[in-house]
Amino acid sequence: MSVEPPRTPMDLGPPAGEVRASATEIGISPRRLFLRRLRRSRVALLGGFILFALYTIAIFGGFFATYRHDNSQRRHPYHPPTRIHFWDVEGNFHWTPFIYRYDRVDRDYNLYEPDTSVRYSLRLFARGDAYRLWGFLPLDIHLLGVDGDARLYLMGADFTGRDIWSRLIEGGQVSLSVGILGILITMTLGLVVGGVSGHFGGWTDTLLMRFVEMLMSIPSLYLILACRAALPDDITSTQRYLLIIAILGFIYWAGTARVIRGMVLSLREREFVLASRALGGGHWRIITRHLLPNTFTYVIVAATLAVPAYILAEVVLSFLGVGIEEPQTSWGLMLRDAQHPDIMLQHPWMIIPGIAIFLTVLAFNFLGDGLRDAFDPTAKR
Repeated sequence: MSVEPPRTPMDLGPPAGEVRASATEIGISPRRLFLRRLRRSRVALLGGFILFALYTIAIFGGFFATYRHDNSQRRHPYHPPTRIHFWDVEGNFHWTPFIYRYDRVDRDYNLYEPDTSVRYSLRLFARGDAYRLWGFLPLDIHLLGVDGDARLYLMGADFTGRDIWSRLIEGGQVSLSVGILGILITMTLGLVVGGVSGHFGGWTDTLLMRFVEMLMSIPSLYLILACRAALPDDITSTQRYLLIIAILGFIYWAGTARVIRGMVLSLREREFVLASRALGGGHWRIITRHLLPNTFTYVIVAATLAVPAYILAEVVLSFLGVGIEEPQTSWGLMLRDAQHPDIMLQHPWMIIPGIAIFLTVLAFNFLGDGLRDAFDPTAKR
């Protein structure tokens, strides 16, 4: 009678709830494994590409913009988007793209018709309105310009003849940076408060968590409006922008602190923390070198998924008239100009900022979902 060899734990399979890594992932460093999983997520790569394009355009805003965001042309209210041509009215092809100048033929309904008698060639790296790149480098070179006295409205114009494309870029610099800077404040406060509360416990944990719970019990929108109402009105646009970031960062850090505190509570009795404490490691060293770094996976994913909330909060504040104000602009402030139904029906290009908001929020969610799956060690691939 043959005797069956004893079965090893490898033969029995992984424990319940544990997913064994595939053969191609064995022996790969965590960093390479993360990058491999992220590359397999086409949705996450799409979101990352959209965000890369948006932030690149925002960083080099003055160069990509056609005009200054406050360059007003009262003769062109609600100018439609300019069509770019390669064939003229006679059917002749031209290697250099060109446009026609538009004349307003109806002042009551703001109707325009192109004047096909003169062609205006488009130019790359053309000189135009002066601007300061990154706030200190004076330049007047734009990616795209037009010869002559014609105006190039890639996405149309608003009620004062300001170029929507240029204002969209300027507004993107505000709306996109609000999300990034606000999340830095939120995650910093959440990490510090949550790490201290979870590590020390006792009365420190009780006091900090009761304050966090009190802050979370207040509806965020009303708290934002109350903080904004307490600010003085005679402040500059830059000061208003920084205060909006500070308010949003202060409002949303409480939930992050609660999660970080729970993670630290589960980590503080682990072997590597006890070993550091036995070797004489101080509280600050244990928190910063051992506890908080083990929460960074959650922090990265949570930050990516939370940035859209800051962008939408700024949009709501500006739309309600308590956020960014003229002469500065943002996507929410631009949407406020398109809130009338007649404007949206007659001049649909006025809702382009809403499309930009939708794409940005969708891209952040795509990227956040991809990062969450790539960081998950139990995910099946």
